[in-house]
Amino acid sequence: MTDVAAPAQPRYDRSIVEGPLQQAVWKIAWPTMLTNAIGGLQGIVDHVLVGNLVGYKANAAIGVSWQIFLVVIIFISSLFSGMSVLVARFAGAGDAEKVDRVVYQAFLTAIGISLGIMAPLGYFATPWLLDVVNAAPAVKAEAMPYLRILFGFSSGMLIFFMLGGALRSAGDARTPMQLGIVMTVVNLVLNVMLIRGLGPIPAFGTRGSAMGTCITSGLIAVYALWKLWSGGWVVAFPKGRGHGPDWTIIKELFRFGLPTGIQGIAMNIGGVLMLSFIGSLAQSAAAQGAFAVSYTELFSLITWTSVGLMGSAAAVAGQNLGAGHPDRSAQAVHVAARYGLSVAAFVGLFFLFLPRQLLAVFGMHDPVVVNIGVQLLHVLSVSGLFVTVALSYTGGMQGTGDTKSPLYISMISQILVPLGICFVIQQMGKLDAIDIWLAILAGHVTRCVLSVLRFRQGKWRTIAVSIGSS
Repeated sequence: MTDVAAPAQPRYDRSIVEGPLQQAVWKIAWPTMLTNAIGGLQGIVDHVLVGNLVGYKANAAIGVSWQIFLVVIIFISSLFSGMSVLVARFAGAGDAEKVDRVVYQAFLTAIGISLGIMAPLGYFATPWLLDVVNAAPAVKAEAMPYLRILFGFSSGMLIFFMLGGALRSAGDARTPMQLGIVMTVVNLVLNVMLIRGLGPIPAFGTRGSAMGTCITSGLIAVYALWKLWSGGWVVAFPKGRGHGPDWTIIKELFRFGLPTGIQGIAMNIGGVLMLSFIGSLAQSAAAQGAFAVSYTELFSLITWTSVGLMGSAAAVAGQNLGAGHPDRSAQAVHVAARYGLSVAAFVGLFFLFLPRQLLAVFGMHDPVVVNIGVQLLHVLSVSGLFVTVALSYTGGMQGTGDTKSPLYISMISQILVPLGICFVIQQMGKLDAIDIWLAILAGHVTRCVLSVLRFRQGKWRTIAVSIGSS
């Protein structure tokens, strides 16, 4: 009697392209949402610590610094968006060799750009960038060392972002969740020690927050690179091939990723210019502090979920398109949007009815700061509904390869609309904080409407990808 070999297990989870769509979307969304939520606790704890130990000027410094830093980090991470398009498409088609080639080339390209170009330029440009956003002198003093540390030691963060995008696009959202939880716990411990000091470790204040973030992400990156090289994950670095750049793949990374990178830069430049409008207010430091906590941190309770659903919509839609099921791709995006609306409505109730209590957690008790923050949270309770739908449909377009449409939509909705409103009001009379908050809401509504309409046009159904054979 001869033994019959058991059939090999498929490398990728085929339920994403064959099983129920609600389960497929949720399978990738919930670990990503949990990762974002737990990871976001790091930022919240940072703000709570520096807000109570240093003051609201430190809150403003971290908020302003991240808005600037994201302009750089998102451009480099745009390559990972191009990577995700290719990984999802090839994973859906079951082509493991092409998936691994794409992941390695994305890593190679991003590290080269971040270490060789973006980090040194960002480091030396820090003083000028803080002047652009009209950072108050006290805020600038706190933000300068914080931002320079981030620019100088951001490679680990980039590797973590790359790995998470690759794994999720290939159908494994649990591994980045586990790594994210470990990173957050270690980061929290380090930040508590470095911000407030412990024993022989001095209190570094705002700088300690940046130091903890960079040290932790660096440790996780070393482990991730070892795993990618040795194998064991659903994605890996290819074996038996040269380790130099493959310009065919890199060209495709830029083809799909560059529009997303320009979109990210445009949105964050818009954010920086919005901070400039906030900095022009009579109570600029108070408004910047309220914005940093209310928009950057508390609003993340909605955006964590929305970004998770965006990633899920991208992965499921991309894999199903790669498997030849475009109708399932469209249905997956609709499912993601419905999930997002439920969460945004729930969180929005807290913004409406408990804004002062939420701000108090961050050490915000100054009456001027609190009043401005309450105004903003009330507006964001409505804005979140539109943001979560917009991001779900953005994910659907980007995951299937239509990365140009979200770029054009973002330039209209995140730059022209809100900044145009603020500029007109400022020219016609006095610009108040509530005017800025309502301008942000108008931008989110515009983005939602345009994203839904564009996705329903279906251009994404005909987009082809190719990197050639090995």
